[in-house]
Amino acid sequence: MPESGRTTNKPDHISAQRSSAPAVAATRRTGFLVTMVLGGLTALPPLSMDMYLPALPEVTRSLNSPAATVQLTLTACLAGMALGQLVVGPMSDRWGRRRPLLIGMVVYVVATAICAFAPTAELLIGFRLLQGLAGSAGIVIARAVVRDLYDGVEMARFFSTLMLISGVAPIIAPLIGGQVLRLTDWRGVFYVLTAIGVVLTLVVAKWLHETLPRDRRHSGGVGQALRTMRSLLADRVFTGYVLTGGLAFAALFAYISASPFVVQAIYGASPQTFSLLFGVNSIGLIAVGQLNGKLFVGRVSLDKVLAVGLAVITLASAALLLMASGVFGEVGLVPIAAGLFVLMSAMGVAMPNTNAQALMRTPHAAGSASALIGTTSFLIGAIASPLVGIAGEDTAVPMAVVQLVCALGSVACFLGLCRPWQQAARAQSSPPGT
Repeated sequence: MPESGRTTNKPDHISAQRSSAPAVAATRRTGFLVTMVLGGLTALPPLSMDMYLPALPEVTRSLNSPAATVQLTLTACLAGMALGQLVVGPMSDRWGRRRPLLIGMVVYVVATAICAFAPTAELLIGFRLLQGLAGSAGIVIARAVVRDLYDGVEMARFFSTLMLISGVAPIIAPLIGGQVLRLTDWRGVFYVLTAIGVVLTLVVAKWLHETLPRDRRHSGGVGQALRTMRSLLADRVFTGYVLTGGLAFAALFAYISASPFVVQAIYGASPQTFSLLFGVNSIGLIAVGQLNGKLFVGRVSLDKVLAVGLAVITLASAALLLMASGVFGEVGLVPIAAGLFVLMSAMGVAMPNTNAQALMRTPHAAGSASALIGTTSFLIGAIASPLVGIAGEDTAVPMAVVQLVCALGSVACFLGLCRPWQQAARAQSSPPGT
């Protein structure tokens, strides 16, 4: 197992994959199409959650429920996506990528359609949980497919390219949600999500080929899956990158969960204004993600770029807390929006680089590794989500506190578990080509 993110010219597992699975080589040759399909799968979580964000205040009024209860509809979807990955990831290592993915997509479509008819907040929470469980297939298998097809720096670049495609979803999702609310109520958002799910399911069925050859699949059952995950977690560096990315994602999700109330309820913005600001922040994330893939990867150590990104996230979170708590006096929407923009943009290097560094250590169990990455991120995010509303809807302090705590935790895991200076020393001392 490699100690660093360096790659050799001809990795053994890639050579074996090419020799035993011509379909994989064919899939790589259709790079643009595969990129679009995988981008659609990774866009599913932000579509499922962000399109719904402008409707949160309306859902609160429509179902006569408190904001904290309605925020649990986000938490339920996130928790479902987290737990579902623990099941789907090992399944994809055993039975291949296509079958679990298609089953998950069909169930996602059905669950999303049912959400549109939920009469109470409690039932909506339950259906959102099912939606998340089914939607997890797209998340975990998309990452596993990338690991099947690419390695090393090439994989890091591909993750940054995926961020360009999937990053469009956070931009257009709230905008679509805001426009849907002009034409109908919050239930219309789920009608649109159902249609998107149907289209994506058909696209996957037609154009995404199997990428895991039979000779590389695991034959064990649940016990084997648990042993594989235990061995992955025993790798301190792998676990460090998983926790680093998970805590950074939690800071992001604190923003996703709280921003509809912060921007609309506290600062009086309309759903359309909120959607516009959310889109601008997503553009920042995409732009930095592309700088990461086109400019930094291959020229600068992934760990160095990741360290800068984590530092920016921490500083932005601290600035937001100072502004929200009144240290600088009464601040308006513009300074808060600027702080959120900086925090979101820095995620463009934090998320792809932690994913790439973790998956580069696990060519033998990409599905299980992807499941652990996704489950950790979504579970921590699900815990952070209700905390941002703990003090009500009249202050942004809880959001900023959660973001700062998560950012500091992410830095601590990166330094304490990943120990990038040790990996850099090993890389320098290793003979060329090893």
